[in-house]
Amino acid sequence: MKHWISLLCVGWMALSCSHKIIESPSLVENLMHQQPRKFKNILKQKDTLEVQIIYTQINRDSLNRPHFKSFYFNVDSTRYFYPASTVKLPQVLLAFEKINRLHIRGLNEFTPMFSDSVYAGQISVRKDSTSENGLPSIAHYAKKILIVSDNDAFNRLYEFVGQRETNDQLKRKGYNLRVLHRLERPLTPDQNRHTEAIRFVRNDSLIYSQPMLINTDSIKPGRRVYKGIGYEKDGKIIHKPFEFTYKNFYPLQEQQQILKVILFPESIDKTQHFKITESQRKFIMKYMSQLPRETKYPAYQKDKIYFDAFCKFLMHGNIPQRIPDYIRIFNKVGDAYGYLIDNAYVVDFKHHVEFMLSAVINTNTDAIYNDSNYEFEKIGYPFMKNVGRLIYRYELQRKRSHIPDLSVFRLSYDP
Repeated sequence: MKHWISLLCVGWMALSCSHKIIESPSLVENLMHQQPRKFKNILKQKDTLEVQIIYTQINRDSLNRPHFKSFYFNVDSTRYFYPASTVKLPQVLLAFEKINRLHIRGLNEFTPMFSDSVYAGQISVRKDSTSENGLPSIAHYAKKILIVSDNDAFNRLYEFVGQRETNDQLKRKGYNLRVLHRLERPLTPDQNRHTEAIRFVRNDSLIYSQPMLINTDSIKPGRRVYKGIGYEKDGKIIHKPFEFTYKNFYPLQEQQQILKVILFPESIDKTQHFKITESQRKFIMKYMSQLPRETKYPAYQKDKIYFDAFCKFLMHGNIPQRIPDYIRIFNKVGDAYGYLIDNAYVVDFKHHVEFMLSAVINTNTDAIYNDSNYEFEKIGYPFMKNVGRLIYRYELQRKRSHIPDLSVFRLSYDP
């Protein structure tokens, strides 16, 4: 806590001594220029490091309705970056939506869900020792995704919704993203088009059975995408660019928009909404902001690996310090192939501050992919910490016409 008090004091001093910042389209870049020690190399190498930042101010009117104003740094929706675990958030939304659309008596997100291997590369699931009742379910998978970004949990929701339906539903809502494969499982494109068969069972009674889903039409990206100068395969370096053409795609603008749909649905056109209930929306909000130390099932509170900022990169990097209770971060992170991403809404109840911030950086400085030799510690985490604190400090001194009522974001967390 003393660390945070010092942070606030230093932030105020830095801002009071700096030149007045004009809120032009270059606001984010201008703020970074005021802290050259932290951002000189980022600004100089913004394209090499593939940095993109979206900072969105939230201004409330007299009725507490939010109005958004976004500032962009080096953002380009056509420039590919690997989205890693950030694709898990829309998959959670689609899984809840499908449960609702099935509209079967006794079937909901808490109904035990079993997966059956019926095709090459598939894995069966009969139990989940991390849940309170020892059984897997859509809700528990979603909880593990939202708190610590569990890969297997994402795969199970991907299999429930299916590759074709996942992409069709997102396209119908107007979102420009692709979800083509499971995570942390080296499967072929054909295997990713086939999903495990699924059964929902309650008290030994079959509620719903879903056969293997097959996407017979291969989803073809508009262009081929290659990155870097080489990649590792079977322990050897292949001196050719690494292909990302058939990997997931999720631009930063789409990430912030989907987060906005969850947190501020009344401000977004209904065509982009996910058909989930209010209790499901609150469930997602709760667990995307809940900390591991607040989580009994799974027992993250007992595992020292899961410190507060384990999945809260912005403002914290990978510093294992306690986040003040008056700050809540609703977000989804990703990290793979050298890319580090965080898409967040930050709320400070004590100082009546709220803002959205989304950022990505590529720390693969040697341009060799799949070798696990990335600069997360040296470049990635410091960047996320510094840019988060930069915007937070700016928000602390930014004048508002109306003090926001943030009570809707004060949630009850697990004991």
